[in-house]
Amino acid sequence: MIRLHGYWRSGTSYRTRIALNLKGLAYEQVTHDLRKGAHKDSAFLTLQPQGLVPALEVEGEVLIQSPAILEWLEEAHPQPPLLPTDPVARAQVRAMAAIVGCDIHPVNNLRILKSLRGDLGADEAQVSAWIARWIAEGFAALETLIARHGGAYAYGDAPTLADAYLVPQAYAAERFGIDLSAWPHLNAAVAHARQHPAFAKAAPENQPDADIRPVP
Repeated sequence: MIRLHGYWRSGTSYRTRIALNLKGLAYEQVTHDLRKGAHKDSAFLTLQPQGLVPALEVEGEVLIQSPAILEWLEEAHPQPPLLPTDPVARAQVRAMAAIVGCDIHPVNNLRILKSLRGDLGADEAQVSAWIARWIAEGFAALETLIARHGGAYAYGDAPTLADAYLVPQAYAAERFGIDLSAWPHLNAAVAHARQHPAFAKAAPENQPDADIRPVP
C-alpha cells in the first residue's frame, strides 16, 4: 500500500496526487493541516525531518521532496510515461517543471509567506505583490515554452510532468486573484488538463481534508 502524507491545498501534495493518479496507482491519504501546524508534530517529523509535505510511504521506505517522488514514480512505474522518450524532449519537460518547482513555488509557499508577514512585517498588499511578481515572471516564461512545444497539454498531446507541476501552480495563482488569461497558451493547457480524470480526482476540493473555512 502506498501512503501519501499531504494537505489538500498544498501544491506539492497536489502535483504528487496528479502523478499517482496518472500512473493509476491506489494510495491512502494521511492529512496534515498545515494551517494548524500539524506538519510539525513529532510523529510526522520522524517520517519527514523537514516537517514538509508530501511524504510517501512505499515499500517500507519514506520518500520526501515531490521532485524525487515524481522521478521515483516515473522509474518504478514507467507506464504511462510522464516524460517523452527523446532525451532533448525530456530535458524540455523537466525545465518546464523546474520553472514551477524551483522558481515559483518555493518563494510563495506557506512558510515563506508567514516569514514575510511575521519576520519582515509585510502587509497583505505587499504579500500579494510578492506572490504576483514571481508567478507572473514564471508564467511568462512558461507561456513562451508552451507556445513553442505545447499541444493539447503543456508539452505535446499527452500529460507530462510539466502539467503535474503547472496545474497546481495555476490553482494557487487563481486563489491569489491572478487572471490566467494573460497567458493564453498556458491557460488553454491548464483548462485541458483539468478535464482529465486524473487531474480532476487530484483537485484540492475533491480531497478528504478539503476545508475552505478559516482556522479559528
